[in-house]
Amino acid sequence: MLTYTVPVTWAQRSSSTEPEKNKVYLTIVAADVPESDKQLDLQPTKLTFKGTSTSKKVTYAVELEFFAEIDPKETGIHHTGRGIDLVLRKKDLKEEYWPRLLKDNKKVHFLKTDFDKVGFESR
Repeated sequence: MLTYTVPVTWAQRSSSTEPEKNKVYLTIVAADVPESDKQLDLQPTKLTFKGTSTSKKVTYAVELEFFAEIDPKETGIHHTGRGIDLVLRKKDLKEEYWPRLLKDNKKVHFLKTDFDKVGFESR
């Protein structure tokens, strides 16, 4: 079975005073991966995902090494038929946004800004 790098979208918020507003919105766009088939490992500095789509008969996988630490215990995870939505809590309270999601500065083809969530809380 083929393994594909799964598309990932992301957006973020930052606050130096309110931990609940200091977060990263992350969506793993892996359609038709049953919850029982997903392997999701979330660490303070990285996320690893693997899952098999029942309809497309392909395996999706991705590993992300974050720009800075997150708090896995404060992460919200919502599994849908279209993918997995995560709300990651940034560990350090800072007013500044992360300059990028990943530790490595190189551009990767599977990672996109989630413009639907940019300005999300101001709506």
